[in-house]
Amino acid sequence: MSRTVVVGAGLGGLSAAVHLAAAGREVVVVEAREEPGGCCGTDTAGPYTFDIGPSVLTMPGVLAATFGAAGEELDRWLPLRRLDPSYRLCFDDGSHLDVRAGEEAMIEEVRAVCGPAEADRYRRFRRLVERMFRLEWPAFIDADMTGPGALARPLLLLRLAAMGGLRRLDRLAAAYLTDERLIKAHTFQALYVGLSPERALGMYAVIAYMDTVGGVYYPERGGMHAVPVAMAGLLEKLGATIRYGTRAVRVTADGEGVSGVRLDTGELLPARHVVVAADRLAAQTMLPPAARDWRLRRPRLSPSCLVLHVGLEREPPGQAHHTLHFGRGWRETFAALERGRPQPDPSLLVTCPGDGTLSVLEPAPNLCGADWDRLRPRLEERLLARVAALGYGDHGTAARLVIDPRDWRRRGHTAGTPFALDHRFTQTAWFRPSGRAPRVPGLHFAGMYTAPGVGVPPVLISGRLAAHRILEDPR
Repeated sequence: MSRTVVVGAGLGGLSAAVHLAAAGREVVVVEAREEPGGCCGTDTAGPYTFDIGPSVLTMPGVLAATFGAAGEELDRWLPLRRLDPSYRLCFDDGSHLDVRAGEEAMIEEVRAVCGPAEADRYRRFRRLVERMFRLEWPAFIDADMTGPGALARPLLLLRLAAMGGLRRLDRLAAAYLTDERLIKAHTFQALYVGLSPERALGMYAVIAYMDTVGGVYYPERGGMHAVPVAMAGLLEKLGATIRYGTRAVRVTADGEGVSGVRLDTGELLPARHVVVAADRLAAQTMLPPAARDWRLRRPRLSPSCLVLHVGLEREPPGQAHHTLHFGRGWRETFAALERGRPQPDPSLLVTCPGDGTLSVLEPAPNLCGADWDRLRPRLEERLLARVAALGYGDHGTAARLVIDPRDWRRRGHTAGTPFALDHRFTQTAWFRPSGRAPRVPGLHFAGMYTAPGVGVPPVLISGRLAAHRILEDPR
């Protein structure tokens, strides 16, 4: 009964399991799929294997700390390289801006593209987001938000407000920057948290910090899926058990709290603690009634995406790893998404990792109100035409895979969005669904649906926080 069962071998579940196993706890991970990864998984078309989850890895220190908890060096398990440029940003006027590694290199890039006066303004903006990051990281991101005391931080909120953190993100950026291209470069990241720059709070400038200052990294081998594969390998070394192809159907509880996890085989795994690291809304049916969270009464979900994966016959020369092609519209595209409609002229994120594959992501409405049986043919045709017009079709197509919100739903994502709840103020920090169930002792949560939220570093942190609560629990 000292066992902990982790439901889901995504990054959040694997993080929780590593921290627990490294502390000597007995851990069993139950995963419905036949491989680790969850959202950070793979799919195939012909001889090609595609990463179908995140393509951006920031704040590698969080991942290194996960391996470090077990006394292991990240480089031994998963060598990473820093991308330079992190992104190539292509604008509708034909200009482009490379997001460069290193402060002086980036300032020189801004000077060359936007002029010396804007470079000086950028330097001041960069200092601002650095200060915001240093304030927010320990207080709101790398912190346990399961108690009401997490909300009572008036001095920190006042300091954040003084920096502009409670203003809208687009207005905060425009208070420092005047070149629209540079403003877009530091506000498009609002989509990562499911909001437009007009609706996201200025505090989310820290995402731009993670990208443009902290840097973007990528595994030397195996693509992004190498991250969960390495974590699963570490778990096996630590003696934990991972049961693939096994679905959890119910978390059981008695008068003292969690008692185990019932599997689809009928087997009951007794457990003193359980970490549910899965789509929180989809998992509601497996939880005890007392585990319901009032924060999920009216969930606001992020938009989804339409993704084209292509196996190339030839690698495109001189291609950046990540290229963002901005559409002609800006505010109009976000407004359309907020109304549950396709963007009229979407911005596209093209990922070309150098392994013969290419992926193109278009933000798109989720299944709440959008008829994807009708939308899919038209939007797929438009996306293919846009990709061809940008020149990517010149390199030959040997295989193709298209994923729309209906496919995301089949993969277990509520409303067909792999981005969970959006990060409006009422779904942030303490207001996000809790990482533990107060009325069911021993039941904890990890992943995108709980704090800190969406993204690889926040999800890894959520798993660590769940593990630390368990290790501190006297049960």
